[in-house]
Amino acid sequence: MSSPLDDPVVRRRTQVIAFVRATKALGYGLLLTSIVGFVAGAIAGFPGLAVTVTVVGLVGSCIVLPVPIVLGYAVRKAEREDPLTPSRS
Repeated sequence: MSSPLDDPVVRRRTQVIAFVRATKALGYGLLLTSIVGFVAGAIAGFPGLAVTVTVVGLVGSCIVLPVPIVLGYAVRKAEREDPLTPSRS
């Protein structure tokens, strides 16, 4: 019997899962950066640098996060519906 990694569909899912994890980490990191920038800006009276960090982090997370969130749901749905995937009951 062949290894599950010989299956191109399983191999591609594994690649997508790795992409999803990396981009989610980046997106949530950007969101955390914007939160920290906002709190630091609120404490310091909103200097230009804090506002810039907040806006760049927030816009970056809004650009990055939707893709891995949707792909993550798609991979989980595909795994649930794949007849060859063992059930996780």
